[in-house]
Amino acid sequence: MKIAIRSTIAMALVVGSMFASANIASADDWRRHHHHNNGDAVVGGLAAGVIGGLIGGAIANNSGPRYIDPPPPPPRCWFEDRRVQNAYDGGWHMENIRVCE
Repeated sequence: MKIAIRSTIAMALVVGSMFASANIASADDWRRHHHHNNGDAVVGGLAAGVIGGLIGGAIANNSGPRYIDPPPPPPRCWFEDRRVQNAYDGGWHMENIRVCE
């Protein structure tokens, strides 16, 4: 695990150094500077966000196996013939009824 973390940090440093731009010193008047090449900072920020998201996702995803209880077995049921009272005349008849434990 230590090797993976160290190699990931080293890779992040190498990629970050590729996005770092070395600006040339200029003695121009600061009032006439028109803020050219501001996209470098945006690209660097997006790259850092993507790389950080990938590294964070890889670390968060490695949580190990989880134990999940199996579902309970279905109830044991069967059909029995039982005497049931008639709803209309008060008499009795046999009916096939499902019985579960």
